[in-house]
Amino acid sequence: MNRCWAGLIVVLSLWGLGADWAQWRGPNRDGISLETGLLQEWPEGGPKLVWQVNDIGDGYSTPAVVGDRLYLISNRGTDDEFVQALSAVDGKQIWSQHIGKVGPNTGPQYPGSRSTPTVDGELLYALGSDGDLACLETASGKVRWTKNLRSEFGGKPGAWAYSESPLIDGDVLVIAPGGADATVVALAKKNGDLVWKCPLPEADEAAYASAIIIEVGGVKQYVEFLQKGLVGIEAATGNFLWRYERTAQGSPANIPTPVAADNYVYSAGGRSGGGLVQLTAKDGVFTADQLYFAPKLPNSIGGSVKIGDYLYGTASGSLLCVDYVSGELKWQGKSVAPGAVCFADGRLYLHGEKGDVALIEASPDEFREKGRFTPPAQPDRGKANAWCYPVVANGRLYLRDLGTLWCYDVKQ
Repeated sequence: MNRCWAGLIVVLSLWGLGADWAQWRGPNRDGISLETGLLQEWPEGGPKLVWQVNDIGDGYSTPAVVGDRLYLISNRGTDDEFVQALSAVDGKQIWSQHIGKVGPNTGPQYPGSRSTPTVDGELLYALGSDGDLACLETASGKVRWTKNLRSEFGGKPGAWAYSESPLIDGDVLVIAPGGADATVVALAKKNGDLVWKCPLPEADEAAYASAIIIEVGGVKQYVEFLQKGLVGIEAATGNFLWRYERTAQGSPANIPTPVAADNYVYSAGGRSGGGLVQLTAKDGVFTADQLYFAPKLPNSIGGSVKIGDYLYGTASGSLLCVDYVSGELKWQGKSVAPGAVCFADGRLYLHGEKGDVALIEASPDEFREKGRFTPPAQPDRGKANAWCYPVVANGRLYLRDLGTLWCYDVKQ
């Protein structure tokens, strides 16, 4: 058979029926994949390893997956942070583009790339850990425009540098520089021009979660989890609407992206706990009323997902299933927790902080694990953990751990 035709058949079989993962936490920033027809139970030793690459550069960025390409941010040393495109077929690099240096870290502790690129058609948007925001062409990596959040907006990152993944909403890009003058900004995605800036009434540092979109009372809002708390900002104007601080209190690093449904928003901090607020609007004034808060609800770095009426995430050494609206614990199981979680086709994919991976049935009835495995040839993490989130796209499970990236076939 002609090699070109053979290659085309492989690509069509891999990507024709799958679902992309074009940004942080998937299509809707909620950790939920649109994939179907996936393995419901793994064989002993785990699903088939398609490929493994060990030289992608350091960092904690998870890949965005669109078609037959992966896009992620890495670093080599502290002077070179870069975006790269890899082939989803074999993991080989297609292009690489320098965007800046590694941002300052307290200690320093765990310096390196953090943000996940956001792919929007023929362009992608990436935030380096030093605040270098770049728009690149997906085909070649050519730079269209750049901004620096610290120098251009007076940005104030948290103690562990910038980690947010840019949000694209229509024609605008939303990001949180932090600081007093432009705590959150909206930029024109085509050229980076300022659309609006939101200086919060109480100046706040950027934290480590990423923005989500909600609509309450007919008003579209951007929700950011900053260092001092959860805030809502009117999408059209950049006006500050509401704040909730409890889940930020006592937490040095607010990392999990909030989980929203209807007029509810769940947030959590590793040293505080998890809490749900109900948002209400009256005469144009929004309030965030706490429905529950508890220190032992899902609050790990690896975030949570809401499936049906239930929230799944880890806390300490357990995976938890919690009633989303009431906070009632339905079950907890050890599995490979704590870790980062995503959902696809009725199953939770859990990437444990020690490197193991597990498949769990997403059911409130009881904890049922459907397989686990340990990826081979894991890197030396030093004092760090395996913090990268799992990604399920186009019939593949992608796992990153510092400079190593694995691709597994999880299609039935």
